[in-house]
Amino acid sequence: MSDTLEQLAAVLDARRSADPDNSYVAQLHHRGLNKILEKVGEEATETLLAAKDFEVDDARSRQDLVGEVADLWFHSLVMLSHLDIDHREVLAELARRAGVSGLDEKASRQRDS
Repeated sequence: MSDTLEQLAAVLDARRSADPDNSYVAQLHHRGLNKILEKVGEEATETLLAAKDFEVDDARSRQDLVGEVADLWFHSLVMLSHLDIDHREVLAELARRAGVSGLDEKASRQRDS
């Protein structure tokens, strides 16, 4: 998966400054952060709806959910790119949390606030 993220990050970086008439990613960057955040929110909502409608033995509902999560991840990566945050920072944070109890990790964030 990391190779896929690396490849996608390279494409997103290249298209960030592309012609908005020829690139969806460039259009999003051109329209600005609010438009990108709107798309992330839209995809998050669609992901929730697909999860709500998910049926274990239904290939169509499985594909719908997988597709919506892919859209959410994609638009989240566009958001990170727009904010000059490397996706590797998110992966590093996930790696840092690996093996840590979710309850302990959440409690540590509350103490730091």
